[in-house]
Amino acid sequence: MFELVLRAPETLVEPVSDALIDELGALSVSVEDADAGSPDEQALFGEPGMPTEGAAWQRSTLKVLFADEAAASDAAALLLAQDWSQGLQLQSLQRLPETDWVRLTQSQFEPVSIAPGFWVVPSWHAVPDDAQRVIRLDPGLAFGTGTHPTTRMCLRWVAAQGTLWAQPGQRVLDYGCGSGILAIGAALHGATDIDAVDIDPAAVQATADNARANGVALRAGLPEAAQGRYGVVLANILATPLKLLAPLLCAHLAEGGRLVLAGILERQADELKAAYAPWLALQISDAQEGWILMTGERRAAA
Repeated sequence: MFELVLRAPETLVEPVSDALIDELGALSVSVEDADAGSPDEQALFGEPGMPTEGAAWQRSTLKVLFADEAAASDAAALLLAQDWSQGLQLQSLQRLPETDWVRLTQSQFEPVSIAPGFWVVPSWHAVPDDAQRVIRLDPGLAFGTGTHPTTRMCLRWVAAQGTLWAQPGQRVLDYGCGSGILAIGAALHGATDIDAVDIDPAAVQATADNARANGVALRAGLPEAAQGRYGVVLANILATPLKLLAPLLCAHLAEGGRLVLAGILERQADELKAAYAPWLALQISDAQEGWILMTGERRAAA
């Protein structure tokens, strides 16, 4: 593996990156602030669904990976020869040491404490001594490893419900299940009638695999697999789809049933309250790092 490092002004970052990926055989391109750590460092801010203040830094460093030295050298020569690339500078071209990417990835994921005695633990880690309930979950294609605040808040809610999960006839729906982590958490706390659905077939497969690995029973499928009404509906997605899904999610919620929503920023609370007002009153039940958990109970029909 070879790394080509280029210095580019803001106007060249996008066209150079596109040329490297689309035409010159680059495996990847990463962009960094060339002035990071100096008085000229520039912050680019953005929130989910919101544009950043700029497309790139005034002076950017492009780190480009190639499979071999010839491809990296040819790409640099071709780019620097273009009339439109004035201001582009070659910084370095070097071989990268061999890296155990699996071990490196694994090192970034540690056991996550959710509640007293309740942990999410990657398969390559030992189970903590105080663990009473453990979700064994490895990072994969589907969202949900227990590290994000939205997932942790949902799991904390699940852990705090006591005997709710064992009530006779209690059905649970995890809508947008990702890795299946919320459905698995409910099963470990006593739920036995669980549907976990997602629009992504990879997430459905990940949920089924993770359920087997944790020794719990649930039904994983596409959204049409959710049928009838449920005593608990969990949905950890994002605010915009949650607003659009309000009629559907509430249609699946039994009278007196609990709705749990996450993936919501603090500033989006009023939007969600308004979207769900025809069916129930949402309230903020938890908050962490700018994200909130909203819950509500469906009113009985008049």
